[in-house]
Amino acid sequence: MAEDDDRPGAPPCFQHELIGGHPVDPETWRDVARFRRAERARLYAARKALGVAGLRAQSARIMAGLGEMLGPLAGRRIAVFWPIRAEPDLRDWMAEADRAGAEMLLPVVVEKDAALIFRRWRPDVAMTRGHWNIPVPETGAPITPDLVIAPLLGLDGAGYRLGNGGGYYDRTLAGLAAEVVGVGFSDCRIKTIFPQPWDIPMQRAMLGSGERLEFPKS
Repeated sequence: MAEDDDRPGAPPCFQHELIGGHPVDPETWRDVARFRRAERARLYAARKALGVAGLRAQSARIMAGLGEMLGPLAGRRIAVFWPIRAEPDLRDWMAEADRAGAEMLLPVVVEKDAALIFRRWRPDVAMTRGHWNIPVPETGAPITPDLVIAPLLGLDGAGYRLGNGGGYYDRTLAGLAAEVVGVGFSDCRIKTIFPQPWDIPMQRAMLGSGERLEFPKS
């Protein structure tokens, strides 16, 4: 993009860039992207400072809270995640939900910069290393979840999540009718992520402090 394309009076088609199919002012997006990078670094450091014992204790509170928040799980198709970078570890709860009759699903990257698919997970399922070396079910037909449990790095007051920055969840959630529940640690609250047109808000969240949040529909 030429340096003066966004000068006053320039044709509108040169004043915006298409990001995720949405027209976005490039200067605004540069500012937002810079802010999000700084917040990610700060939040990663705060998460690391919790230490192993703190991470385990908060993960346990999240799992207990999910059990109370979600009610009966039998027959539900629930997308979860395999923990990376000290994310909440829900694997014990995943196994309990499987025993309770839920179809537990894990996300799989099948194409870079595309929506995720979800495959059935059970404690004894064969796993392989997927994108970023994250364990995923080795085989299985794609299944559409009716509930997505999404990991939070940051969370604002309107229910928008700050993730790892790959954009996979937002691309995926845009095409789903599923309820979205975020899970994150007690220090993940921020005032705003400065949501962009492609950001998808959640309906509820469960934090490692034991706090449960609900967000009004926009």
